[in-house]
Amino acid sequence: MQELAGKRALITGGSRGIGAAIVRRLLDAGSEVLTTARSATGTVPDGAAFVAADVRTRAGAEAIAAAARETLGGVDLLVHNAGGAGPYPGALAITDDVWQDALDLNFLASVRLDALLAPELRERRSGVIVHVSSAAVPTSAPPFLHYTAAKAALENYSRGLAAELAPFGVRVNTVSPGRTATPGGEATREQWARLNSGPGQDVTSPPLGRDGLPGDIADAVLFLMSDRAGWLTGSNLVVDGGEFPRG
Repeated sequence: MQELAGKRALITGGSRGIGAAIVRRLLDAGSEVLTTARSATGTVPDGAAFVAADVRTRAGAEAIAAAARETLGGVDLLVHNAGGAGPYPGALAITDDVWQDALDLNFLASVRLDALLAPELRERRSGVIVHVSSAAVPTSAPPFLHYTAAKAALENYSRGLAAELAPFGVRVNTVSPGRTATPGGEATREQWARLNSGPGQDVTSPPLGRDGLPGDIADAVLFLMSDRAGWLTGSNLVVDGGEFPRG
C-alpha cells in the first residue's frame, strides 16, 4: 500500500538501526527518500539518496537542506532521527563539552533543520515533521542526564512547533522509542554495564516480553506520516513495550 506515493522525505541518521528501518518503510510506502549520516560508513537502504553531513552543526544543517532541495526539490516529510549519547558515572561527571554535544545532536540539530525547511512546508500549507525522542526521558537517570535533558527539551520544542504550524496544515509529532535492538543501543548498554558507579541498568524485558525492533519504531513513524494520523499533532507516541509507563 503506497500511501506516501509522490511524497518527498528527509530522514536524518538513516544509515543504520532505527533510521535505516524508517528509510525502508517510507520507500516501501512510495516516497522519495534522502537520508543523512556523518559519513557513509553504514549501509544506506537501496533506493534512498544520501548526503554526508554533521547534523550537530549549522553548516551541516545547511548542507542537508541544500541537498534536499537539489535532490528532491524540497521536502514534504521530515524525520529527525539522528541522536544518541554515552553513559557517565553520574550527572556531575558530565563535562561542558559533552553537554554541548548532547544538546547539539539531540535537540539543536532539529531546531536548526526545522528553521531551514519548515517555512517551505508552511508556505505550501502541508507537510509532516516527526522528532525522535526517547521513552526514558521521565527517568532522568544520572548517567544519561545530558541525553534525557536534551530529549526533554526536544519534546517541549516539538509541542510548541506543532502549535505554531497547525494553522498552516503542517503536523508535528514525536516518537519516543524504548529499549530497541540496534548496534548503537547494544554498544551503549555495554558501556553502562562497565561503569563501576551510578544506578545499574535494568536488564529485564519490557512488559511485552522483548526488546523493540527497529521496524517497530519505523511503523510508528510511518503511521504519523500517513493520512491515518491526519488528526494528530503535538502528540508523543511512546513505543516501548510498556517499559516506561506514563500517566
